[in-house]
Amino acid sequence: MYLTTNDYISGMDFFTKVDIPAAGFEIDYTSRIAFFGSCFADNISAQFSAHKFSVLANPFGTVYNPVSIANQVWAIASGKVFGEKDVFLDARSTQYACGEQDARGPWHSWDAHGSLSAATREECIAKLNDAASSAREFLQQANVVFITLGTAFVYFLKDGRAVANCHRQDPALFDRRMISVEEAAQALENIVQDLHRINPEAHIVFTVSPLRHMADGAHNNTLSKATLQLAAEKSGAEYFPSYEIVMDELRDYRFYESDMVHLSKTAEEYIFERMAGTYCNEKTRANIAQVEKFMKGANHRITDPDSPATHAFAEKILVQAEELEKKIPGLNLSEEKQKFRETTLHAQG
Repeated sequence: MYLTTNDYISGMDFFTKVDIPAAGFEIDYTSRIAFFGSCFADNISAQFSAHKFSVLANPFGTVYNPVSIANQVWAIASGKVFGEKDVFLDARSTQYACGEQDARGPWHSWDAHGSLSAATREECIAKLNDAASSAREFLQQANVVFITLGTAFVYFLKDGRAVANCHRQDPALFDRRMISVEEAAQALENIVQDLHRINPEAHIVFTVSPLRHMADGAHNNTLSKATLQLAAEKSGAEYFPSYEIVMDELRDYRFYESDMVHLSKTAEEYIFERMAGTYCNEKTRANIAQVEKFMKGANHRITDPDSPATHAFAEKILVQAEELEKKIPGLNLSEEKQKFRETTLHAQG
């Protein structure tokens, strides 16, 4: 008996699926999930938030390298109080009045993203302390912390201090180099130790961002990602293969945005599904599907808030929200309920 061409093709596997070992813990709607790291961490945490999980995402803003992530986690774990020495005035806006430096900003921190910069020194310091305090409170009750590593290239000030963000300051202030596997591994070890100082029960998962840093060139990007992968392996912590999934399962530019670097929404949703398949049991995955269906209705744009149809729709959403919250322990739909309560009040005049 001979195989036909169709028989031969149907027996072939055209899709290389990454094998993910069973996780040592589970995530459900009672879980508190924290994310630190690159813009990929922002994107994936947004997927969890959109499905109404309890999420903390990058309290100090997006950060790409493991040394700066370690510095941020240390600040949270140690109860650091930020002060004047932790912020600086943007050199591009520095003005002088009566021979003294004008305190008008923006003011920045080398340890934080520009989203925590501010017009005054006091406001910048307050933002940093609020971020650290809120993050510490969340992490004390967190079930899992995902650390997304973006690059092994690090900017250092001339005194050797790593910076999370250069804030577009004079390039002459910095030295930039790719850290070694040993340096990266030490940073990850510090992250694990400090997170466990805050919460000994928290599960920690490292992952390498699949977003390529092509400004460094294809070869250096590969070396950088390999450095992070080797460091994660040395850490002994759990690892989720985000990078490998994109490289092996989504190896097609249709899964990228037009810049051919950032992932498309479809790719982000797929990685979320793979994470849910890894960390959520069958019941929780079914709950996720129900919440997703509910959110499609709740996110419906209201064009005529005064109409009877809008009032009926709002009432329907409120009933569904109450039912889902009763059915799914830990689910919080308070934002959606508040929105549609206001809609019903508006419709009633």
